[in-house]
Amino acid sequence: MIHPKKEKMTGRRKRAIRVRKNMHGTAERPRLSVNRSIKHISAQLIDDDKSVTILGISSDSENFRGKKVEGAKTGLAKEVGKMIAEKAKEKGVTSVIFDRGGYLYHGRVKALADGAREGGLKF
Repeated sequence: MIHPKKEKMTGRRKRAIRVRKNMHGTAERPRLSVNRSIKHISAQLIDDDKSVTILGISSDSENFRGKKVEGAKTGLAKEVGKMIAEKAKEKGVTSVIFDRGGYLYHGRVKALADGAREGGLKF
C-alpha cells in the first residue's frame, strides 16, 4: 500500500505535468511558475527555450521577513505577485504564461496571480 502522503504528492505532480505539457516559456513570454508550501509561496520566471530561470521571488526571502500584511499568507502571496511583476518589468518582461503547478487556481495561487496582474504583467 502507498503511504497517503506519497499518494497525495504523486497526484499533485501528475496534475503539474498535465498542466505544463501544453505550455512553453520563451524569452519574450516566460513561464510564471508557482510553488506553494505550507508556510511560504514562491514564483519563478522561466525561459524554457534556454532552460534558465530569469528571476525568482519567495515569501521566505529577506524582503518579506517580519512584514505584516492583511490576510496573512494570502496577503503575502499577493505581495509576492506584485514584487515579481515589478522585477519582471525591470528585466523587460511584460507578458507571461501562468503555470499553477498542479495547484488549484484558488486562494494563495489566485492571490499571487492577481498581485502579478496588479503589478502590470499580462497573462
